[in-house]
Amino acid sequence: MASTPQNIKDLIAKHDIKVVDLKFVDLPGTWQHFTIPVEELETGLWDDGIGFDGSSIRGFQQIQESDMNLFVDASTATLDPACEIPTLSVLCDIYDPITKEPYAKDPRYIAKKAESYLKSTGIADTSYWGPELEFFVFDDIRFESGQQAAYYFIDSDEGIWNSGRDEGGANLGYKPRNKEGYFPVPPTDSQQDLRSEMILKMIDAGIPIERQHHEVATAGQAEIDFRFDTLVKTADRVLMYKYIVKNVARAHGKVATFMPKPLFGDNGSGMHTHQSLFKGGNSLMFDAKGYANISDTCRWYIGGLLKHAAAILAIAAPTTNSYKRLVPGFEAPVNLVYSARNRSAVCRIPMYIDSPKAKRIEFRAPDPTCNPYLAFSAMLMAGLDGVINKIEPDNPPLDKNTYELSAREQRRIKTVPSSLDEALNALERDHAFLLKGGVFTQDVIDTWLSYKRDELPKISMRPHPYEFHLYFDA
Repeated sequence: MASTPQNIKDLIAKHDIKVVDLKFVDLPGTWQHFTIPVEELETGLWDDGIGFDGSSIRGFQQIQESDMNLFVDASTATLDPACEIPTLSVLCDIYDPITKEPYAKDPRYIAKKAESYLKSTGIADTSYWGPELEFFVFDDIRFESGQQAAYYFIDSDEGIWNSGRDEGGANLGYKPRNKEGYFPVPPTDSQQDLRSEMILKMIDAGIPIERQHHEVATAGQAEIDFRFDTLVKTADRVLMYKYIVKNVARAHGKVATFMPKPLFGDNGSGMHTHQSLFKGGNSLMFDAKGYANISDTCRWYIGGLLKHAAAILAIAAPTTNSYKRLVPGFEAPVNLVYSARNRSAVCRIPMYIDSPKAKRIEFRAPDPTCNPYLAFSAMLMAGLDGVINKIEPDNPPLDKNTYELSAREQRRIKTVPSSLDEALNALERDHAFLLKGGVFTQDVIDTWLSYKRDELPKISMRPHPYEFHLYFDA
């Protein structure tokens, strides 16, 4: 490994850094970390890495093979945005200490392999990614599930259900109605300053921000958009984004969640993912003569996304709760079609700008509970499979509201899975495209299927509170 990078030393000196926080991502997509005194950077870490117990990390090693090593990626170093003590935050790559090779189940390594595979195909040299993460900021959350009781309770000062609440003479109204939370100014939007604090911390952490705003749902739904970039770098930023959102909310006595469907009867939170291919600095997605100015390459890429959508969603919409969002009527498209401008299509072609370099695809089914390294890699591999095999979408572009199709029209259109179980079954049947170039390994697929299937009975075997409403008096 390389000697101590100079930029690390510069940051330590500039910010009077006392400790270094080493972060890495587990298989489901959550950051894990531990912290060392700054002096430990000079004790062989650059050459030998630093060890940890891989058997204690979700989706990683068995206990008999638990020793793993972390190696610092100096290019990711930044002042930690959540710590009061001056702390250097740096992302790490995972290695096997026996083989000295990158760890096959390290999601960041999988994403790096996806980028390498793209170049090896000769189709393109760069893919760009622009995810739009939505989330809720609540004022209170309580939940419990036991043998004899189960409940959750969410509260928000912005929740429309509190319009009649006695707040000691301080209920001033201005609570967004269901589906009317998109773009109102304060005082209806009560979290303007909170989101601005979030974006300023993101900017300080190196995330280039485009905008922040209230989202459609009541009760503090939000979206912050950052500028597109390459696959691994964008996935790195997604995790820093979530880290900042959660910690800023907590600092203000609130709680942020990226759960796709925490509220019944209003919009859920998605992660619409914009993606494009470039070669030699030129977009491969644009053709002035094509539908919506898209090229054959772009259309085939869409064909690959649509063909493999069910398998992709086992990774990109990876929770049982994800499929409570993927239902008609809540701006989460379920019909596997493509269209220009149409937000009810699962593949949308944005038409804001005429520039060829702005031509891209927006895949609207993923949600922000996914592991971005795995989800972006899966989407890229599906799109490339479409380009390599010239896969045409099953249906022509659909420029009408897919929620208002006739029964006959609906029967001709495939839909996304209706449950995590269905998506996992699709991934088990259809994952050869992910194995190309060794990007995903069979072991990774098998581990993912086993891990996620273990969640299914935990939900299906528990009585649902609403079942008591429906059946208790039967």
